[in-house]
Amino acid sequence: MLWVILAIVVLLVIFVIVTYNGLIRSRNQVENAWSQIDVQLKRRIDLIPNLVETVKGYAAHEKDTLDAVIKARNAAMSAPADPHAQANADTQMTGALRQLFALSESYPDLKANQNFLALQEELSATEGRVAYARQFYNDTVLNYNNKIQSFPTLIFANMLKFDKREYFEADEGASEVPKIGF
Repeated sequence: MLWVILAIVVLLVIFVIVTYNGLIRSRNQVENAWSQIDVQLKRRIDLIPNLVETVKGYAAHEKDTLDAVIKARNAAMSAPADPHAQANADTQMTGALRQLFALSESYPDLKANQNFLALQEELSATEGRVAYARQFYNDTVLNYNNKIQSFPTLIFANMLKFDKREYFEADEGASEVPKIGF
């Protein structure tokens, strides 16, 4: 009888250790996925000043569009490091960049400028990286949230304060194309 009780205790301890380590691993994967989004968003933010300077030379009288891009960049730089705030800043930045690229259609010299084309290509590549990082983050959050909300893991998750994580979601209207007037 003593061996049976000892075996049950050992199995219970192993189960607790495996469950705890799985929760830690999942939480760390979420943190890593978030840092990948953060890296790509910062990369995009760092490209904005060069893009604005390039456009200024060709479209100096389009001050409102340039100001919107600068304002969106500043908002993205100062946004808190949580998914909802970053998603809001991302939506604002994406809209401002769309306006800026739409503006280039009215300026053939700008559209042909090698610096502008290189920056536009780099921003497009970065947008792809942001989209991939966002998808990876959301998939990781889904797995983590499923784990902490599933029985029996949820017992340990609640005791050890493993909180549900937010998805990185765009605001309503983020997919709408901005209207540009000249």
